[in-house]
Amino acid sequence: MYVILVYDFGEKRVGKMLKLCRKYLFWVQNSVFEGEITDVKLKELLQTAHGFMNQKEDSIILFKHPSLMYMDKEIIGKEKGLTDNFL
Repeated sequence: MYVILVYDFGEKRVGKMLKLCRKYLFWVQNSVFEGEITDVKLKELLQTAHGFMNQKEDSIILFKHPSLMYMDKEIIGKEKGLTDNFL
């Protein structure tokens, strides 16, 4: 499946979340990641995040779609996270 993950974490935990997301998805913009991921890997990512997040202060929002080919992506302005430079 293709996901867009957006998070808002407290200052003490935001670095951990950034590092965790980079293991599974591509960085797009501040606190925004996207990419293809399996159900198992997504569950693994979320379980790890739940281990250090403060559910009264932090949040994760997921947008899920079966495939990227059915989504249009338009970037207006500077593209921060380039994902097309892989071999």
